[in-house]
Amino acid sequence: MPTLVDERVELARCGQNPTVIARLASGWAVLGDYQFFRGYSLLLPEPVVPSLNDLSLTERSRFLLDMVALGDALLAATDALRINYEILGNTDPALHAHVFPRYASEEPSALREPIWNYKRIQRMTVPFSRSDHGPLMDQLRLCLEAAGVVVAGQRRE
Repeated sequence: MPTLVDERVELARCGQNPTVIARLASGWAVLGDYQFFRGYSLLLPEPVVPSLNDLSLTERSRFLLDMVALGDALLAATDALRINYEILGNTDPALHAHVFPRYASEEPSALREPIWNYKRIQRMTVPFSRSDHGPLMDQLRLCLEAAGVVVAGQRRE
């Protein structure tokens, strides 16, 4: 049974996933459907696999390096204090990494918690919008290009 990750990767391959920031060596950097925090992103693998353990050592390394490059881009393009990385695979049993920018403006007690424990997350959720989030996506893509991790010929249009 296809997962949401499978569906989103297929849309990215066809150029029909509006959340795509850039194609990286290990997969697709995308903005989250909901922006819990400005810049919430994911790395979706190409090809889709069930877990990090299903990749070779070289593929695992590339995926993790791309995940951190996405975090570096978020640090450069936003005023994030730090980045939280999560690879869960509980709801969608397909490899994907959540990349959460965390901000000094958060409540101090919440800043110490994983994002999923954040009690106010429902009120903070902003749906993805190309018109609202396009400029940030452009900044992130430029940062990823400068880092040399964008696959040539696979830029978001």
